[in-house]
Amino acid sequence: MQLSGQATATRLPIGSDADLAWVRQQVRQCAAQLGFGLVQQTKLVTAASELARNTLVHGGGGRAEITPLDNGRTRGLRMSFIDDGPGIRDLELAMTDGYTSGGGLGLGLSGAKRLVHEFSVDTEPGRGTTVTAVAWVAQVPSSRPGVG
Repeated sequence: MQLSGQATATRLPIGSDADLAWVRQQVRQCAAQLGFGLVQQTKLVTAASELARNTLVHGGGGRAEITPLDNGRTRGLRMSFIDDGPGIRDLELAMTDGYTSGGGLGLGLSGAKRLVHEFSVDTEPGRGTTVTAVAWVAQVPSSRPGVG
């Protein structure tokens, strides 16, 4: 982990359930080193778990990239989940609470978004998906748009 200058991403394969556990462990360790509190660490690990599972189940596997950030005022963590799977046909629908394309609760993407400060999805049918989530130390994400 590097905090000054150009941050170096840790790249982790996602191809099995064992890889999901490894991603969670690495996110928790990096978040703790960056100074995230226990509640924030738990939120990051939960978001990473959901997004890594989506990468495995819906994207057919891929990789996670975990990058420590330092913007001069605070430190943060960027997590990107990349796959070359089928992509998401209807992103707006996929971001709706309760929507599921499998047997889950339908809180994966929308739930992960609520746990971080910045969230983006780059997807196109047939081209794969990249989901990026960023959280900053000591900032509390708002629970509703426009609040906070």
